[in-house]
Amino acid sequence: MKINGELKLRYNNSRDCETVFKSLEIDNKNFIESEYNENEITYNISSESLGSFLSTVDDLIASEIVVEKIIVSTNDN
Repeated sequence: MKINGELKLRYNNSRDCETVFKSLEIDNKNFIESEYNENEITYNISSESLGSFLSTVDDLIASEIVVEKIIVSTNDN
C-alpha cells in the first residue's frame, strides 16, 4: 500500500520561509518533493508503509523546529 500526504508550513515572511526551505532541502533532496512560494513550503511525502510515512513526517517536523529556533534566536540578537 502506498501512503501519500502533503504538509504545508506557513511563515510570517518570505525570508524565514526561504531559510527553512534551503536548510531542510539538503536532507530532503531526492527523497521528499518540496517547493516554496512566498511564505509557504509544501512537502509531498510518499511511502510504502504507514510507519515509514509517520517517521518521515516526524523527522521533517523535528528538523523544521530546530531551524525555526535558530531563526528566532538569531533574530533576537
